[in-house]
Amino acid sequence: MQAIIGTWNAMNEQLWFVIVLFLIGLLFIVKGGDWFVDAATWMAEASGIPKFLIGATVVSIATTLPEIIVSVMAAIEGSTELAIGNAVGSVTANIGLIMGVTLLFLPIAIRRKQFAVKGAIMVTAVLVLLLTCLDGQMTLGEGLICFAIFIVYIYENIRSAKSETGAAERAVVNKGDLAKNLGLFVIGTILLVLGSRLLVDEGTILAQRIGVPERVIAVTMVAIGTSLPELVTAITAIVKKQGGLSVGNILGANIIDITLILPLCSIISGGVLPVSQASFSLDMPFCLAEALIAVVPTIIRRKFSRLQGVAMLLVYGAYLAVTFIG
Repeated sequence: MQAIIGTWNAMNEQLWFVIVLFLIGLLFIVKGGDWFVDAATWMAEASGIPKFLIGATVVSIATTLPEIIVSVMAAIEGSTELAIGNAVGSVTANIGLIMGVTLLFLPIAIRRKQFAVKGAIMVTAVLVLLLTCLDGQMTLGEGLICFAIFIVYIYENIRSAKSETGAAERAVVNKGDLAKNLGLFVIGTILLVLGSRLLVDEGTILAQRIGVPERVIAVTMVAIGTSLPELVTAITAIVKKQGGLSVGNILGANIIDITLILPLCSIISGGVLPVSQASFSLDMPFCLAEALIAVVPTIIRRKFSRLQGVAMLLVYGAYLAVTFIG
């Protein structure tokens, strides 16, 4: 009897430890997201570069770190389906869930000149991915085609930054502000990455404890979990009325997911990245549908709408439903 009681107490103590780590992860991403958006907003104001461009470059690279880490580590360990599923699933979650929520609460007008090229690059990247995986794999050559799109994206950002620097009113900059905001940006990034990792790991353990199937954990915890920095950035941006920063972040993160992470995984996998039938016939078409909903109406109307946000959320809900049923 004493042995049983001892085992029960040990399990409870371990569960409490998991819950504490989960809450620490939540605290990290909330506070990290707050500092991260404040610092990114200051960068935009100090440099005169529009917040949309800051979101599409500096912020998107930082918030993509969890996807890069998870996919690259999965490729190294030979879990190629997890690698490609995480990258494509994160893009779908970024648009369907995160951008959908952003537009639901904060529809924003955009400058078509800023958005059109980057939106077209994102749609092109998803379409090229779909076409290159027709034979059930991504070869090194096909990965390099995707990487070429990444180079085009970087060039477009450099061109835009040069032409639009000064378009926004500059803030007065001193050394103290510079050091403070660079520090907040770095610390915020670290907290976002650590917090998302803790939430994914400890959340997975909690889900297993209450009997959630492993497949459901993979679909929700991994894809949405690695997108937590983008989600926290979006929520913080909504609160701080910085919608352009959030949308730029999501576009940039999606392009990086497809055109940088997957080519890296292809190289790590020996030049061939296998693509499952489910990923090709289900994940990628839904990803393309979300990208088209985000880009086409916006370019035509020159602004986002709540209706787009609703459509994105409905399509994402349908994607999860079909995935669970399948």
